[in-house]
Formats: sequence, C-alpha cells, structure tokens
Amino acid sequence: MAENGAMPTLPKKCGPYISSVTSRGMNLVIRGVVLFFIGVFLALVLNLLQIQRNVTLFPPDVITSIFSSAWWVPPCCGTASAVIGLLYPCMDRHLGEPHKFKREWSSVMRCVAVFVGINHASAKVDFANNIQLSLTLAALSIGLWWTFDRSRSGFGLGVGIAFLATLVSQLLVYNGVYQYTSPDFLYVRSWLPCIFFAGGITMGNIGRQLAMYECKVIAEKSHED
Repeated sequence: MAENGAMPTLPKKCGPYISSVTSRGMNLVIRGVVLFFIGVFLALVLNLLQIQRNVTLFPPDVITSIFSSAWWVPPCCGTASAVIGLLYPCMDRHLGEPHKFKREWSSVMRCVAVFVGINHASAKVDFANNIQLSLTLAALSIGLWWTFDRSRSGFGLGVGIAFLATLVSQLLVYNGVYQYTSPDFLYVRSWLPCIFFAGGITMGNIGRQLAMYECKVIAEKSHED
C-alpha cells in the first residue's frame, strides 16, 4: 500500500519543452537558440539607442543593416547571451543552490524592462560629469541584482561578465573596430561595466526561467503518468 501511494520520483534530468523532445542535449540547443534570438533583439534595440545618441560610433564602411549597426554586433551579443543564459542555471546546479527567488515570467520581464531603462539612462540622461553617471548606473545595476536575483553566484558571474566584456570592448576600440565619444576609462566609458553587469544578470534570469520551465513540464508529465 505504501508503495502504491508513493508519489513518482522525478528524473534527475529536467525534461523537454515539447513531448517529442526527450534528449537533454536537444533541450540545451532549444534554450540556446531562444537565448540567442533574445540577445540579438536586445542588441539591435539597445545598440540603435547608443548610436542615435552618438555614444557609440562605427566606421561608415561597416554600417550595413537597417538598424545602423555593424553586422557582427547582433550575432556576437546573441552568442554571449546564449552562453550566459545557459551558464547561470548550470552554476546553480553545480553549487547545489537552486535559484528560487522571484521565479516567474512577470518578474523576468520586469528585470528586462529595468535593464533597458538602465541602458536608456546611459544614453539619454544628462549628468554633470561621467563620475555621477557611472555611480548612478552602478547603483541601479546593483539594485537590479538585489531586486531580481540576490544570489552570490549571480553577483559573482555578473562581475566576471562585466570584467571580461569590458576587456574585450577595450581591445576592439583599441584596434579601431568602433569607438566611444568622450572616453574616460581608457578607451571606453566608465559606466560600460555597469551595463554589462546588468545585462549578465538579466540574461541569467531568463536562462534560469527557461531551465525551470523544463523542470515544470517534466514534473507535470510525471504526475499525469
């Protein structure tokens, strides 16, 4: 009787988006593709804002798309978004600390809205100097982490992403791929790490939610069976 009344145990591998997809590798591919296109879309929108405000300048010969951006920017941002979105839930599992703070799509969408607002502020809000702007964006970025994440792994990954992305940006600007107006942090703007940090937290939350959706689907299927 005890055996008949026991709830079915869930498999260790969280399952598919659709019933016909049972491979964990395929699930990762599906999540990666979704994250890639989200990253491409955000890159087109946010980069267009920076260019319109003359914050970021590309050489005329590399501007090839209707969004007035270099062709390589959206694919690079999409690839980075896929890597970040897959890395966050992977780190959560590796550390044995599943992330459950504000895990619903409405919270994720608010996180995306705040990230877009931070990027918008970096391009359109006028401050007396770059130090005030950088400190304001740093506070907003940390506030985004505190509001939608609050995990040590999320903060650590966000800092690492901001450091690596800023380093890559420095190298690209140094080699003349593009440039920033009024650079005050070597070749880039001092607030750029704040944008990368907030972007890492945002894509991490989206990746976590997609991974949690897999778990929810397989749990529902297990109960039905």
